[in-house]
Amino acid sequence: MEKDTDLVVRHLGELEALAEEVLSDKQQIVDLDRTRNGNREAIRSLMNKEQQNKSSQSKSWVCFGEMFVKLPGESAKAILKQDQVKLNSEIDRLRKDLKPKVAKLRDMEGRKEAKGFDLTALSKDELKAVDTR
Repeated sequence: MEKDTDLVVRHLGELEALAEEVLSDKQQIVDLDRTRNGNREAIRSLMNKEQQNKSSQSKSWVCFGEMFVKLPGESAKAILKQDQVKLNSEIDRLRKDLKPKVAKLRDMEGRKEAKGFDLTALSKDELKAVDTR
């Protein structure tokens, strides 16, 4: 009887730890997506400012963490674009790693596998191959 209780407690502990990982990953995706959207807005703002001034020599204040830095518009855009690439790859990695965790969590809960959850989008080359126009 005591062994059964230990087994149940261990199983519930593993289940809770995995659920916490899933929730943590989801929250991290949301936070990174917010940052990505902020960067997108900043890049667009810099492009609008550049068009209004008709010059790429203007400088803009950019916030990095808790520090503001005045940079030339082109440098600021380049840094933000590099940051966008890193954010995109991190979000993609988290989403890719999240799928097996959720599948394992559903399995541990004794629920059926989610249909279509493990689908991935077609690449540009695959879309071109499928396109019949």
